[in-house]
Amino acid sequence: MAPNPVTLETINPKVLECEYAVRGEIVTLAQQLQQELKENPGSHPFDEILYCNIGNPQSLGQEPITFFREVLALCDHPTILDRSETQGLFSSDAIERAWQILDQIPGRATGAYSHSQGIKGLRDAIAAGIEARDGFSADPNDIFLTDGASPAVHMMMQLLIRSEKDGILCPIPQYPLYSASITLHGGTLVPYYLDEETGWGLEISELKKQLEAAQSKGITVRALVVINPGNPTGQVLAEANLREIVEFCKIEGLVLLADEVYQENVYVSHKEFHSFKKISRSMGYGEKDISLVSFQSVSKGYYGECGKRGGYMEVTGFSPEIMEQIYKVASVNLCSNISGQILASLVMNPPKVGEESYESYFAEKDGILSSLARRAKTLEDAFNSLEGVTCNKAEGAMYLFPRIQLPQNAIKAAEAAKMAPDAFYARRLLNATGIVVVPGSGFGQVPGTWHFRCTILPQEDKIPAIVSRLTDFHKSFMDEFRG
Repeated sequence: MAPNPVTLETINPKVLECEYAVRGEIVTLAQQLQQELKENPGSHPFDEILYCNIGNPQSLGQEPITFFREVLALCDHPTILDRSETQGLFSSDAIERAWQILDQIPGRATGAYSHSQGIKGLRDAIAAGIEARDGFSADPNDIFLTDGASPAVHMMMQLLIRSEKDGILCPIPQYPLYSASITLHGGTLVPYYLDEETGWGLEISELKKQLEAAQSKGITVRALVVINPGNPTGQVLAEANLREIVEFCKIEGLVLLADEVYQENVYVSHKEFHSFKKISRSMGYGEKDISLVSFQSVSKGYYGECGKRGGYMEVTGFSPEIMEQIYKVASVNLCSNISGQILASLVMNPPKVGEESYESYFAEKDGILSSLARRAKTLEDAFNSLEGVTCNKAEGAMYLFPRIQLPQNAIKAAEAAKMAPDAFYARRLLNATGIVVVPGSGFGQVPGTWHFRCTILPQEDKIPAIVSRLTDFHKSFMDEFRG
C-alpha cells in the first residue's frame, strides 16, 4: 500500500509555520467546553462561554443596522419592490437605494459574478464616501472590493513579497493576520515595537532603528503596516504622528499599508480618525509621491457585519502596469460576494440628514458606539483594579490589551506545561470562568512582558458578570501562585 501522500512532513512548510492566535488553541478548547455544556448542563462552574477573543459583534448580541439590512433584503429579492405592502414594511429611502443599486447590477442579479474589482456603481458610491470623509478626490478605479479586508491584505503581500529577503515592517503587538500572511507568502516580518508607556505610541526613531537593523541583515523592506485605530492595542494616532509616518514612507520609499478598519470606533473626545490618504494629500503628496493602500471592512465600526464578508482596498500611487497586475490577481478570485459589496457601499454612504431613515439610523449608530465606549471604560477600570495588571485606555477599536505581572511560580508552572505564561493564564481563566481571551504572545510583545487581548463586545448587561468572574478568578490565581 502506498504511503499517505499528505503528511506534516510533505505539506508546504509555510503553512506549518503560520499561526493565527485569534482562532488558536484557547478557542478550540472553548468550543469543546461549549459542546460539553450543551450535552451535560452544569458540568462546568459556568453556564455559558463568553467569546471575548474576536471582533465579532453580532455573535455577542449586537443588532445589525436596520437601513443596511432593509436595502440588502430588497436587493436580494427584488420582486418584492413591486408589491404594494413593501411600502409599509420598508422605509422609502431603503426602497429608493435598493432601486439605485439594482440599476447598477447587470440583469439586477445579485447571484451573478461582477467585475473583478467590484460593481462599478458601488465603487462610485464608495469613492464618493471617501471624498466626503477626506475632502480629496477618490477614483473608483483605485478601489478593489474584497471579501472583508483580509483578502486585500493577502493580495498586497502576494504582490510585494518575492522571497524571505523581502521584509514588511509590522507593529508589535500586531493583528496576527499580518504575521500569518507574511509567513504564508514567504517574506520576513520586521517588527517595530509600540511603546506601552506612552499609550502604545508609534515612534519614528523605532521605525528607523528596525529598518536599519533589517537592511544590515540583507533584507529589503518593502512596506510599513500601520493599524489605526490599533488592534490589539486600541490607540488612535494623532495627526502629527500620521504626518511623520507619511514622511518616513516617502523618504524611505516604502509602501504604506494602512489598516483603517476601525475608523468609526473612536471613543475619546480629544482625538479623531484621520485617514492616511487625507493626511498625505493635505501634505501636498500625490500619486507620484507615495504608494498607499488603505483597507476598510464592513466587519467592524458600528455595523459589525462580519459574516457578510465585505471590504475594500483603495490603491494609490502605483503605476498603470502594477495596477494591471493587481487586477490580474483580483480576477483569479473572479469577484467578491455581492452582499458584501453592497454593504461596503452603504457603510461609506449611509442615510443623510432629511432622508426617512436618518434619525433611526443615527440613533442605532450612536447607541452602539456610546455603549462600546462605556463598556471599554468599565473593563479598563476593572483590569486596572486587579493586582499586578495595568491597562492602557481604549481610545478606539474594539479591544483592551492589559499587561499582567505574573508570579514567578505561575511562570514556572507554565514552563512545566510547555506553554507561554499568558497562554497558561488564559487557559486557566477559560476553565474557571468560561471567558475566552487571546494570549498576548499571539500578537507579539516586548520579551519578558505578558498580556492578553479582550474584546469590549459583550453586551452591557453581561459586563458586570464578566468583571465579577474575572476579578474572583484573578484573585484566586494570584493567591495560588504567589509562593
